Amino acid sequence: MIQNVLQEIGGIGLYGVISVCLFFLVFSTAVVRACLLKQSFLTSMSALPLDDGQPPLSSSKGAHPHE
Repeated sequence: MIQNVLQEIGGIGLYGVISVCLFFLVFSTAVVRACLLKQSFLTSMSALPLDDGQPPLSSSKGAHPHE
């Protein structure tokens, strides 16, 4: 029944082509953008979850960062 309804809609095949092209465009843009990122940026972003925002203990002269 649903197949008959979709066949009666004119130009329904065009929506499939447009959606695949749009998906391909967005996916390709994301891949190209990810490949063009600089290594220094990626290194700093990969360490970010482990960074608590405090300076290293060696530069704080023995002070406790949590006090």
